[in-house]
Amino acid sequence: MENKELKQDNTFTIVNDNGEEIKCEILFTYEDEKTKKNYMAYTDNTLDEEGNTKVYASIFNPEEENPVLLPIETDEEWKLIEGILSSLSNPEDEEGKAE
Repeated sequence: MENKELKQDNTFTIVNDNGEEIKCEILFTYEDEKTKKNYMAYTDNTLDEEGNTKVYASIFNPEEENPVLLPIETDEEWKLIEGILSSLSNPEDEEGKAE
């Protein structure tokens, strides 16, 4: 998917495989010290079959004017993103947890 335009309000527009423009909202960006990659979690604010908001994650280069969203390919990277999403959606669960 191509990132068409990143706006100051934490939204951007992507063009899907059918040529349709879809507005997405950035949930968070994260630079990992270990992988030296930048990750972005975002949503198009649509719901899955169970009524949960669909969330996507990609690797991107923040230095690019119109960054291309690249797929996350390793289980380790997915676990990293899932851990961040979990802590954002359940902050009370993370309090008092030893790392």
